Amino acid sequence: MVKGKKERRILAFTGAAALVAVAVNLFISAINSQKKQKKKELPGLSVCVKLSASEVIKLADHIIAKSKEVHDSVAAVPLDKVTYVNIILPLAELEALQFPLVQSCVFQKMLSPSADVRKASAEAERRIDAHLHMCSKREDVYRVVKSFAARGEWMSPETKQFVHCLVRDFERNGMSLTLSKREEIERLRNEIDELSLRFIHNLNDDRTFLLFNESELSGLPLEFIKSLERADYGKVRVTLSSHHVLPILEHCKVGATRRMVAMAQGQRCGEQNLHILESLVQLRHKLARLLGYSSYADYVIEPRMAKSSSEVFEFLEDLSAHLTELATRELCVLKELKKKEEGESTFGVEDIKYYVRRVEEQKFDLDPGLVKQYFPVTVVLAGLFKIFEDLFGLRFEEISEPEVWHGDVRLFSAVNLSSKELIGYFFLDLYSREGKYSHTCIMALQNGCISSNGVRQIPVSLLTANFQKHNNDAVVLLNFSEVVTLFHEFSHVIHHICNRASFARFSGLRVEPDFVEIPGQLLENWCYETSSLKLMSGFHQDISKPLPDEMCRKLKGKHESFSALKLKQELLLCFFDQIIHSSENVDMVELLKHLYPKVMLGIPLIEGTKPASCFLRLAIGYEATCYSHLWSEVFSADLFASKFQDHLPNQSLGLQFREKVLAPGGARDSMEILTDFLGRRPSIQAYIEQKNRCRP
Repeated sequence: MVKGKKERRILAFTGAAALVAVAVNLFISAINSQKKQKKKELPGLSVCVKLSASEVIKLADHIIAKSKEVHDSVAAVPLDKVTYVNIILPLAELEALQFPLVQSCVFQKMLSPSADVRKASAEAERRIDAHLHMCSKREDVYRVVKSFAARGEWMSPETKQFVHCLVRDFERNGMSLTLSKREEIERLRNEIDELSLRFIHNLNDDRTFLLFNESELSGLPLEFIKSLERADYGKVRVTLSSHHVLPILEHCKVGATRRMVAMAQGQRCGEQNLHILESLVQLRHKLARLLGYSSYADYVIEPRMAKSSSEVFEFLEDLSAHLTELATRELCVLKELKKKEEGESTFGVEDIKYYVRRVEEQKFDLDPGLVKQYFPVTVVLAGLFKIFEDLFGLRFEEISEPEVWHGDVRLFSAVNLSSKELIGYFFLDLYSREGKYSHTCIMALQNGCISSNGVRQIPVSLLTANFQKHNNDAVVLLNFSEVVTLFHEFSHVIHHICNRASFARFSGLRVEPDFVEIPGQLLENWCYETSSLKLMSGFHQDISKPLPDEMCRKLKGKHESFSALKLKQELLLCFFDQIIHSSENVDMVELLKHLYPKVMLGIPLIEGTKPASCFLRLAIGYEATCYSHLWSEVFSADLFASKFQDHLPNQSLGLQFREKVLAPGGARDSMEILTDFLGRRPSIQAYIEQKNRCRP
């Protein structure tokens, strides 16, 4: 990582970079001057968070125009005149300056209270995405960037990495190929997108339902049964949506009902979606071969931490083998309980969730409603802030009366405790409202980097959730799962604002996709430590009373129970995903028939089902990368066990982690980052040992 005065001299303020910077600043000033009640300006905050529908569209068009101007300027440089200043710097500066403006346009579709603004934001995103897609295929820009790269005139390791990423991204889009092959790649990608959407639409449009008597739903909460649509002859309708299927598989005492629901779910969109998935895989392999890869898996994994499909297979096989003994013990416990409750009937995959819940109820006896009473959101946030401040040497300060898009939104600054330096901002938008995005997540609004005048651009992030406010005066209480999710997502906020990379391209969360979850997975461990739980909890009627020790112990125990068997189910999908995307002409039905008993310790696939037809992750978003979650979970366990587990709290280790793991962003290879922090390559050993400590 390059830093300090030398770095600032390198990023001189020249040429097209200066042109776009001036234009952007003028545009921001024009927008701000139009506000009737302009809030106080905050240093380093370039995001426009409160725009009208017309301003969103105007800003999007401005972004596109300025981007085209810079790309045209770069492309016009003769090949024998290419330099860092006239080729690389303008593109880097464009990314840094325009990213917060792009986010100003597109985050509004998820969070703005105004339907008109949300609609304008969606249109702005469509226009910007179309423009960026066009830029990714500009042969003239690729040619000059490639020419500079061929000279090997690197000003720093990070500059070399940035140029490498520019070239790699162009070439992964086919820019090194002939025009006819590029056209074929475009055709394949369009066809893949169309088939992926059709797969999803088929599942969304599926209206299959089952009819049951209430006695066949024994064990389910009365409120759930009352919520079901009534049919003839006193029966109720159960659909195959997750909010019906999961409660039945977890709570229904009747084994035949669980099996019927699991079978129907495994037959959902059967032949139709199976054919689509087979076609998708064939098209993906064809795309990969055109780009010079032996398989689609190798194409997807190359820019990731794992690097190759063979590395992923080795990881999955090693993990599965080491979990088999423990998973077998866990399965025996479940089989014994089923035998007691249902007699000699065969144990099937449909029984796992139900009997895991039954054992956990008997062993841990946790009332979720009572646990919730100890987690008022204000207490959780105060404790969460305290944990992160102490661990990473930070201080969070709330900004009074900030410019925001809704009255519930809060803005905080993050200050380095030792130097008093402002290092970032983050918005919190935590409560549900009409039209708002319904999941908890983080969005980067502004990337950190060294800007062209040598000043560090401040990273800005946004954490949004959908916690329920029953009325304005009531205390908002969180389920424990919501506490863990909030803690995990705030870990991403910290990762983003602790970035010290020089280029916006490598800011914070711009890292290999199978690395990005590792810090969050690591820090999630704090949610199961008694000292942390005490800080984040307080009985809602008397917040001086934190979660009792026994509850803390049970929450940790439940989290770790039957983990090997649960992981075997995840491994099944990972193996299937990796095999079909690494080999051609795979019979998916036969493959699953083979994998099920092999991975799931003899539990067979339910006869007549084709579960690949509803593997949504394989249709879009996770193809050839389903392993990624397990990868981050395993290596984060190594980090925790090796460094933190016996040393909580420890600011010295926290600062080391902040400097060595969080600060580089994507500027360094992630495996090198972890190896440097651990003093060796990460392994699965700590993860396996952790699981074996929780034997049933």
